[in-house]
Amino acid sequence: MAKANAKFMAPLTPSAELAVIVGSAALPRTEVVKKMWDYIKKNGLQDAKNKRMINADDKLAAIFEGKKQISMFDMSKYISKHLSK
Repeated sequence: MAKANAKFMAPLTPSAELAVIVGSAALPRTEVVKKMWDYIKKNGLQDAKNKRMINADDKLAAIFEGKKQISMFDMSKYISKHLSK
């Protein structure tokens, strides 16, 4: 079980687009998601009517493949494409 946990917490390097939001240091996926939510909340990017939707500004649109709005459930799919070992 410890091995699965270690892999889950393994630091991953963010792409240049993602580094604009979370920084360029290697971070575990959980920390990347936390920093993304901090950014979204700080900039008021959660949809006012439907809190499950995220409205992308220019920085987030670069990560979300140019989409202006995504579901919070899809966010990890887009983040995964911007993380590498």
